[in-house]
Amino acid sequence: MDLSYDFQFCHKRHAGDVYARATYKTRVRRMRVFCLGLAVMALAIPVRAAEHNDYPTAARADYVFACMKTSGETRHALEQCSCSIDVIASILPYDRYVSAETVLSLSQVPGRFGAMFQSPEQARSAIDDLRRAQAEARVRCF
Repeated sequence: MDLSYDFQFCHKRHAGDVYARATYKTRVRRMRVFCLGLAVMALAIPVRAAEHNDYPTAARADYVFACMKTSGETRHALEQCSCSIDVIASILPYDRYVSAETVLSLSQVPGRFGAMFQSPEQARSAIDDLRRAQAEARVRCF
């Protein structure tokens, strides 16, 4: 038996194993990078959803209760009012919504104090944005 032949055969097989190991390691690295990428994307999606869903539950509930008082206290009114606040939340950021609601409630106060909130351009702009969002909600939900 020729030992050099066996040595060459073993050497070739060993070289193939090294290549196979290197290829396997490359595949594992690629798979890790791919999984890491998927994980990052999966974590980014809820963040985006949270950006669009910045209204606290209590604020949504207050809106729905007030809406149901004016629309009737039925299951159908509940669904319409819930839809309405969802549409408003998709159009108007929460801080802008709070500003407009505050200006609206304070502008109803009689006297000089209430008059202060009726004229400023910033207050008018916030109220106009809220009214537009409410009109869109009315069209989509009622």
